[in-house]
Amino acid sequence: MNPETIPLIILIGRPASGKSEIIDYLSKAPPQERRRRFHLGDLDVIDDFPMLWTWFEEDHILSRELGKPRLYTNDLGDFKYPYLWRLLTRRLGLEYHKRLRDNPDYHQHTTTIIEFSRGKQHGGYRQAFLQLPDDLLRNVVVIYVRVSFQESLRKNRRRFNPERPDSILEHALPDAKLERLYRDDDWDELSSGDPDYLDVHAARVPYAVFENEDDVTTDRPQALAERLQVAFDRLNSLQAAR
Repeated sequence: MNPETIPLIILIGRPASGKSEIIDYLSKAPPQERRRRFHLGDLDVIDDFPMLWTWFEEDHILSRELGKPRLYTNDLGDFKYPYLWRLLTRRLGLEYHKRLRDNPDYHQHTTTIIEFSRGKQHGGYRQAFLQLPDDLLRNVVVIYVRVSFQESLRKNRRRFNPERPDSILEHALPDAKLERLYRDDDWDELSSGDPDYLDVHAARVPYAVFENEDDVTTDRPQALAERLQVAFDRLNSLQAAR
């Protein structure tokens, strides 16, 4: 690990809360500024949306082109089995371990961002964190991007590009599905026991809440940078003290 940078971040929040825009901004920041202002190295993003979209595409090929049973989802695009949410989260941990396996010096220069959303309907963040490996939890910090469901719905509608439904920045969910899966989340319950750390397994995981109801992630780069700097300064201090 490089003591000058945060090695590993879990970035969570409702769909369209601004997570992908945060990653896009940080990825485009000059490396020296990213290290100085945000305590981050070169960014490597592990996002479960491309994994999830691959399942949708495979099911489409199986059912529409090959006339075979769908593996993951029903005709409405919902998971056939609730445990697939746990599988999806465990895939994130697996992908992270592959990085460590292939590059022993991985975190000397790299900060990993793991991004996902989880609503109460499919287990929430508490269940998701329980699927992650202990060595990951011992080194990770968490940023929760807080927006109301109404704001998530607004931005979800606005960003949708039907020509690029597989795009990180332009995908969206139908309104009814967004409400069913993500209207309620368990962040406040999960974080209520301590203002600084989450207790997951035997790990104390530092966290910060990034308030984004006022949508600083859309065309407000200065406000976004200032709010990110506050969050990462906090996380860097908590990480050093854990």
